Amino acid sequence: MNTTEQKTALKGGEWIIKESNPYETFVPEDFNEEQKMVMDMCHQFLQNEIHPIIDRIDKMEPGLMPSLMEKAGEQGLLSTSFPEDLGGLGKDFITSTIVNEGLGGGYSFSVAIAAHTGIGSLPILYFGTEEQKQKYIPKLASGEWKGAYGLTEPNSGSDALSAKTTAKLSDDGKYYILNGQKCWITNGGFADVYTVFAKIDGDKFTGFIVERGFEGFTQGPEEHKMGIKGSSTVQLYFQDCKVPVENVLGEIGKGHIIAFNILNIGRLKLDAAALGASKYAAGLAVNYANTREQFKLPIAKFGAIKHKLAEMAIRIWVGESALYRTAKWIDEKEHDLEQSGEPFAKALLGAAEEFAIECAMLKVFGSEVLDYVVDEGVQIHGGNGFSDEYLISRAYRDSRINRIYEGTNEINRLLTVDMVLKRAMKGKLDLMTPAMNVQKELMSIPDFGGEDENAFAKELKYINNFKKAILMVAGAAVQKLMMSLDKEQEVLMNIADMAIETFHAESALLRAMKLVEKQGEAATALQLDITRTYIYDAADKINIAGKNALNSFADGDELRMMHIGLKRFTKVEPFNTKEARRRICNKMLETNSYSF
Repeated sequence: MNTTEQKTALKGGEWIIKESNPYETFVPEDFNEEQKMVMDMCHQFLQNEIHPIIDRIDKMEPGLMPSLMEKAGEQGLLSTSFPEDLGGLGKDFITSTIVNEGLGGGYSFSVAIAAHTGIGSLPILYFGTEEQKQKYIPKLASGEWKGAYGLTEPNSGSDALSAKTTAKLSDDGKYYILNGQKCWITNGGFADVYTVFAKIDGDKFTGFIVERGFEGFTQGPEEHKMGIKGSSTVQLYFQDCKVPVENVLGEIGKGHIIAFNILNIGRLKLDAAALGASKYAAGLAVNYANTREQFKLPIAKFGAIKHKLAEMAIRIWVGESALYRTAKWIDEKEHDLEQSGEPFAKALLGAAEEFAIECAMLKVFGSEVLDYVVDEGVQIHGGNGFSDEYLISRAYRDSRINRIYEGTNEINRLLTVDMVLKRAMKGKLDLMTPAMNVQKELMSIPDFGGEDENAFAKELKYINNFKKAILMVAGAAVQKLMMSLDKEQEVLMNIADMAIETFHAESALLRAMKLVEKQGEAATALQLDITRTYIYDAADKINIAGKNALNSFADGDELRMMHIGLKRFTKVEPFNTKEARRRICNKMLETNSYSF
């Protein structure tokens, strides 16, 4: 297979109906030396600059966060993937994703830096005019100026396009006059430049670049939040705020294109940051379990604790597998688009839009893994986990926001299915043929077939069957509910959960297969334990989600037949997950960290 064919092998959402090749799947073990150095540099930055002063950061010591961001800028951590001619390092998408992961364990600092490098800078980088980019991006890249993003309003969160902030052209035609307010603005208290959305003449949803100091622009006091206390979060107020006409960002009336395209990248980057935070929190839990004694034994010796620690590792490793698999797809698509003549900005936005389905799934999975890790981390710490003296309590508070911003996990689940169905309706994704084949298979006698010689034949069959379960349930839902499907959110979320589990299980399997090929089965034994345990548990989760969906809209013989089909598609052979988890945990205890 030539390189071009490899790069264009899978389109967004196509993994549902096509098999992937493990040897073409990018995995973290494929990082080059420079990428490993970037990850180490990020970890060193947190260790030297952030973790020793985390209490000062959380107390919002004046000027501290901006100064830390400037230090990060000096090391190139704010501008990894910005073009070199605008003050950036010009690195690829995977390297910028590594930075998000590497800095993810920095508590409130991670939030501030992710907002600055993502939603605070990218709208101008991707949608700005040449003059706007030359004016703002070098200063944002160095950290001299800090960026923020104003979309959410008191009455428009998930429904962002219902924003009430207005913009009206001044009589002399030199300014747009903005009136309204924005809320929950990360970095809002100290940012120098803001991307703000308002409706021109009450209906043309448009982006604007607003600078601190513009007449009529003020900010509210810092919000008192449950977590991420060290990050600045304020409301912004616009009272006849004068924004020069040359500060319109993108096309008038096309602000939604900026908002939604930036969110695609933001969701993947949030997943990366959550992954970094998960690894760090898992390390805290392992370290505590190794040192805390009860009944004259370290609590790490007890099976209940081993289960929790191993499950942390399983979910982290699986999530990491899916993250970098997708990041590579986006990276390759970006290069394809650039080679076909698309400019830098359109190439990356087009690549991220192509894999918007996967970005939504990653955001859900990564934020929920982090919540699991910190929750069980507190549990392992027992009463001490409820004390501010222990870092795990901060990690617990800080994690909760991730399931809300960058689109709530409910919205992202609904989007996952909605985007798949829309692509199918537009002919971009042929779901109909494989869905019909699954229906035919349900009516036929099961094919027990001969033994496949592939060492992973069983696992590959499981994944293939999980995909059939999705096609069966989703196909039946579309046929039965038709135009009312979008109102059946519970069904859509069930289908999304089936897809999220399957995508992550497949990503883990592809990674394990590639590692076995490169390192041999003995050296990859624990990764195989992780993969097989995850797939075994995923089968039950997919079965339950499928049954709940089917029970919502089918009945009689049709329901019974699909239940039989679902049982067939989620059937896996018995596997001793207890012993697998013990082996996984013992490795963590030995290294006193997340060690995969």
